[in-house]
Amino acid sequence: MEEFKQQIIGLGNRIGRIKENIQTEEATKTALIMPLIQILGYDVFNPEELVPEYVADVGIKKGEKIDYAILKGNEPVILIEAKSVKEELLKHDSQLFRYFGTTKAKFAILTNGIEYKFFTDLEEQNRMDQKPFFIINMVDLKDGDIVELAKFRKSVFDVDNVLNTASELKYSSEIKKFLFSQMESPSEDFIRVVLTDIFQGVKTKKVIDNFRELIKNSFNQFISEKVNEKLQKALNSSSSNNDNVSITDSAESKIEESTVDSKDSKVEIHTTEEELEGYVIVKLILKEELDSSRVFYRDNRSYFNVLLDDNIRKWICRLGFNGPKKYIQLNDESKTTYHIETVDDIMKYKKELIEIAKQFEPFVVKK
Repeated sequence: MEEFKQQIIGLGNRIGRIKENIQTEEATKTALIMPLIQILGYDVFNPEELVPEYVADVGIKKGEKIDYAILKGNEPVILIEAKSVKEELLKHDSQLFRYFGTTKAKFAILTNGIEYKFFTDLEEQNRMDQKPFFIINMVDLKDGDIVELAKFRKSVFDVDNVLNTASELKYSSEIKKFLFSQMESPSEDFIRVVLTDIFQGVKTKKVIDNFRELIKNSFNQFISEKVNEKLQKALNSSSSNNDNVSITDSAESKIEESTVDSKDSKVEIHTTEEELEGYVIVKLILKEELDSSRVFYRDNRSYFNVLLDDNIRKWICRLGFNGPKKYIQLNDESKTTYHIETVDDIMKYKKELIEIAKQFEPFVVKK
């Protein structure tokens, strides 16, 4: 499993580097999709395991072909419809839907080489669900996603086993989407549910509106506290001495820049899980050279600051994770900015981050 995980992470990093240079569907198949099929353990050159341009007749349309079919015992078990890396996938779902009903395959994958959507027939037998039960993004990999992807390896693939977990995956994903939407904008029904045990009066529209912002803020604060708690446990478990990292203390620090205009001071700032992950990575890097209790963060609307001694004049780096592209800006002479694909890419600048921290006084090297 560990070897598989490293192979997937390596492919994800490679995809992040080369995706901009891929212009066609065929190039997407060759450079992005086939390598993943190989990592899953299938021989892409063996027609008994993988058939390109698999014929899947659709009604009166004879000779309809799907890009790939993974076979088991001469029968297709997984259908793969490939699109160009330049294309989004939503508009193609109906095409794969037609293919699914003409074969004995229980799983269908729609992909552009970066995003993979996995479908099955949970709602109606032999009829592909409208929504995928599992989605994985190769340039934004999560450990849990890799674990689920590993179930499709040739050496362990079992249709019944994957089907047993598909339902849980699908509805878990839908639940998380719902909760995320409520974090952003609580609905009236959601607010009523929350108020059931905490407000005994009549839940009029005015009451609902009055509680809306409070519930939104409380929800986000609760998530941030749980994230901090998990990160604290992870950091403590990685420490081999009594020099424990304290996230709780830093979380209580101010989250607005001292230079923010007074008119912006009322704007809500939501510290994301990705930003906290980035902070922890920087803190772990600097922990090798200095007392980690000196490393703090402050968040604002535009970027996320990592500071030394909770002093805005001693900022180490700024993380920009709120826009379409992630970046890290270093507090060197040129204020160098690097675009990054994932939070883990911060590790690439370990040496630079340590050198930046050393420029501030007092800098006491750990013994």
